Amino acid sequence: MPRNNTLKGDRANSELGGEEWPRSKAAREPAPGLSSLQWSPGPLGRPISMGSQLDGIGGSPGDHVRLVPKPKTKLYRRRWFMLFLFSAVSASNGFMWLQYGIISNIFMRFYNIDSLAIDWLSMIYLLTYVPLIVPVLWLLEHRGIRDVVLVGSAFNCIGAWIKIGSASPHLFAVTFFGQFVCSVATVFVLGIPSYLASVWFGEKEVSTACSIGVLGNQLGIAIGFLVPPNPGA
Repeated sequence: MPRNNTLKGDRANSELGGEEWPRSKAAREPAPGLSSLQWSPGPLGRPISMGSQLDGIGGSPGDHVRLVPKPKTKLYRRRWFMLFLFSAVSASNGFMWLQYGIISNIFMRFYNIDSLAIDWLSMIYLLTYVPLIVPVLWLLEHRGIRDVVLVGSAFNCIGAWIKIGSASPHLFAVTFFGQFVCSVATVFVLGIPSYLASVWFGEKEVSTACSIGVLGNQLGIAIGFLVPPNPGA
């Protein structure tokens, strides 16, 4: 006659062998600490994705742990237009970086200066970037991408107008000052593509948006080299 195995407690496994019974008991009992886990359903009762974040770890024993849904970036249709505007600003800044060096012989005769002065019009961009990058990153973190891009665009525009007003043989110092103002704008522009891509674009669009943002600056430099020199130089 078969034995009755419906007994409660540990007696239900009385027929198990010496090695099988401890493993069966361990399988039925939860591991230490897992009994305190409290799983919360996702939005509208949907299951939590594998990318969810786990809060409450590291607390005192008995603390409940809940899964928080991974935040998603809200996508706007105008994000590509914003990327185009930024790329245009970055392209104009890159163009003004090398606009004197590509036809240096013409500017040397016009301002009556040597080649070293022309080289400094390009090197000032690099020197300005070093001391200003940390303050600009702080401003980007605390004020946001909008204010940083607006300030960079303002510096770029002001520097361009200063250089337009310096088109006179005796105003090279004014030209250098306008180039310095444009170099300040570079600090506000070069670090934006990755931040803009992560804030405005989805996970599958980040690399594409970042590449387009960087391409804007490179396109401005390429346009500068395509400017035909003066045939009579």
